[in-house]
Amino acid sequence: MKKVQTAETRKSRKARTAKFQGAYDTLLERLIAAREKAGLSQHQVSALMNRSANFMTKCESGERSIDVMELMELAQIYQRPVSYFFPTQS
Repeated sequence: MKKVQTAETRKSRKARTAKFQGAYDTLLERLIAAREKAGLSQHQVSALMNRSANFMTKCESGERSIDVMELMELAQIYQRPVSYFFPTQS
């Protein structure tokens, strides 16, 4: 029998640990904002990255984690520095 995950459990899996959940949520929010500001759809970005059509859908929803090399490629596509995607430290 497959174990059913609660939304909170799934949410914490995005960041791999609850400690980084807020930072990962910020990263996802900024990825979405940068894509929208660039006037691109999720499917267009996926195609630019030579990925499956639903690649960005999964990344932006947190279903799939984004690795550092993908983040660098996205920053280049959106013409943003990588640091843009992370919250400032206080």
